[in-house]
Amino acid sequence: MERAVRLIILSVVFYVSQINCQEAILHISNERTNREYCIVYNQSWTPLSQTFDKATQYPLVNMTSTVLCNTSGVIPAVVKGKALVVMRGDCDFSQKAQVAQSLGATTLLIASKTLLITPSANDSEYAKVNIPLALMRYRDFIEAQQVFSEGMQVKLYAPTYPKIDVSLVVMLLIAMVTVTLGGFWSGACERDRMNGDGDGGESKADPKELFLYSPLKVVIFVALMCGMLVLMYYFYNVMVYFIIVIFCLASASALFSCIDAVMEILSCPSGSFSIKSCNFSVRSLILAAVCICIAVVWGVYRNEERWIWILQDLLGVAFCLNFMKTVSLSNFKICVILLSLLLLYDVFFVFITPFFTKNGVSIMVQVALGPEASGEKTQGNMVEVPAEPQAPSEKLPVVMRVPRFSAWAQNLCGMQFSILGYGDIIIPGLLVAYCSRFDVWVNSSKKVYFISCCIAYLLGMIVTFAVMLLSGMGQPALLYLVPFTLIASAVVAGCRGEMRQFWAGTTYMVRRPVLDSSREPLLPGLLSSNPDLTLTSLSPFYSAAAFLRAFFCPLLFFFWGHSSP
Repeated sequence: MERAVRLIILSVVFYVSQINCQEAILHISNERTNREYCIVYNQSWTPLSQTFDKATQYPLVNMTSTVLCNTSGVIPAVVKGKALVVMRGDCDFSQKAQVAQSLGATTLLIASKTLLITPSANDSEYAKVNIPLALMRYRDFIEAQQVFSEGMQVKLYAPTYPKIDVSLVVMLLIAMVTVTLGGFWSGACERDRMNGDGDGGESKADPKELFLYSPLKVVIFVALMCGMLVLMYYFYNVMVYFIIVIFCLASASALFSCIDAVMEILSCPSGSFSIKSCNFSVRSLILAAVCICIAVVWGVYRNEERWIWILQDLLGVAFCLNFMKTVSLSNFKICVILLSLLLLYDVFFVFITPFFTKNGVSIMVQVALGPEASGEKTQGNMVEVPAEPQAPSEKLPVVMRVPRFSAWAQNLCGMQFSILGYGDIIIPGLLVAYCSRFDVWVNSSKKVYFISCCIAYLLGMIVTFAVMLLSGMGQPALLYLVPFTLIASAVVAGCRGEMRQFWAGTTYMVRRPVLDSSREPLLPGLLSSNPDLTLTSLSPFYSAAAFLRAFFCPLLFFFWGHSSP
């Protein structure tokens, strides 16, 4: 009995873990060669074999001179027991299929010069068709004719692939490494600042760092993000190029900061020379050139699907790391306000806005994927595949992208990616960075706040992916990440009896120091006179890099907090 129960459970798990795609493979061969092409079918109407070996092979008959809306001009003996290729148009799919079936054909392929869509019909028509039906690109058939000329044999099959793709594991690893390194870097910078330069332990504030202290400023900040997102929705075709340029500049600067920090740790020689009393670092010049070249290569080849995602993820990781190190939240109160508002923002623009848009697509998805990416936004079991090569649509550089490694067969119809918004990394990452700095303030040798928040982020990501896989729909990851990280941090502070300090953060450190007596409070004198004062008000544009950060912060936060399988 137990063995039977286990077998049933394993069968259910295996069934749930498989996806039957609407895209399938057309295998054409003769005695000398073979080719594979993309086709689109309806698995609930005319299912196909899931493996190549089990698929039945049929001779292919070219009838693209007709649309096959009736039997006129067709000799049954020519098509009986064979697969037909006819043109799309004049009548619906079920009528074509019934005509082909009445002539004795075994398979119907419809060549299309327009968009390939999942074939469908009225409910009453489904039971009348008993042969496989699929759409293929007309240009693919022309290519096949040139390759094979005659004697074409075809097989149609639709391989399944597991829902839990390796790309999800890679995406989880990217997110965890970025959040952990960003939090650790922020804490290390805080420790260095607290220790000063070794001359009496004077604390020094980094002029490059941007602080958020005022709840009112956070509310205004989120309101500006909403306005920016709506602006992008209505003026996408103009704004997208502006954002791409800004991203190239900001990501090159971020990559420079990350690599330069690693070189400092490794004590790499810098070398220097002078020109008219101006000192230049050889290492910095070479590193800046390399980083600019990487950003330029991404900008030029940003629409090359096959490999450019590697550079986009590299620049994205560097950008997120530098952002978490540069932007600081002053206390847990600001963390709660910011993350809660962004959670509501994310849920509203993902789940609520589809009720107000004309095409029923959320504003967040429309902006993140671009107005031209209709196939990626198609809901339910419908699939749309372009029949002809199209000019690549511009997309915002707002997501980590990893190709689905187990879906290479379906990539005949187009590359498929798992994606994760930068906001899903940076927004919880700011809380992780605050926890890391608080560990420094209270001299926590075990880094209990930092580690617990990282674990909470990992659990939130796992839950996000689990819900996404079970529902088959992309999820606003902040819906799960924000509660996990906020609650875990609050529980740790409460259990350690440090909630008052944790809630007040920097302000508490200035007014009632909990640091080692040999250290000065953070930003002495400055915050004690005005706790809401920020370094941006003192020197907002101290350099070109600072200007980019100050300008790009609002743009970054509206970046899509939405993960997709």
